[in-house]
Amino acid sequence: MQCAFLAQLYLTGSVAKAARRVGRSRESAYRLRAREGAGSFADAWDRVLAGPGAPGEPPVRKRKVADWRKVTLEELHWRVETGLWRPLIYRGAMRAVARKPDNSALMRLLGQLDRQCSRIEDRGW
Repeated sequence: MQCAFLAQLYLTGSVAKAARRVGRSRESAYRLRAREGAGSFADAWDRVLAGPGAPGEPPVRKRKVADWRKVTLEELHWRVETGLWRPLIYRGAMRAVARKPDNSALMRLLGQLDRQCSRIEDRGW
């Protein structure tokens, strides 16, 4: 449940929306965060909202996605640079975040660039 909440928090950037999407309330999410022994959950929560960057360093960019279907060129570049994130759970607690390249974002970006090049060639530049 915590992993699903963190994934929704990453996608929406909103605690209330993320909690609703996993069938919980905003208040219950904050209670869990404040609970004794939930330090790894609170750290993961902060890390998700902070965006990319090494622990202890300031975030590169605060990320909030309003609608995941509407992707700007800037968003595609960001996805290609940062890749996909997956929480690593060990003994019921989130211990780290694994990252891998986002090949679909790269292919989408290359498709956009290819279409732009075709339009320029059609104009005879």
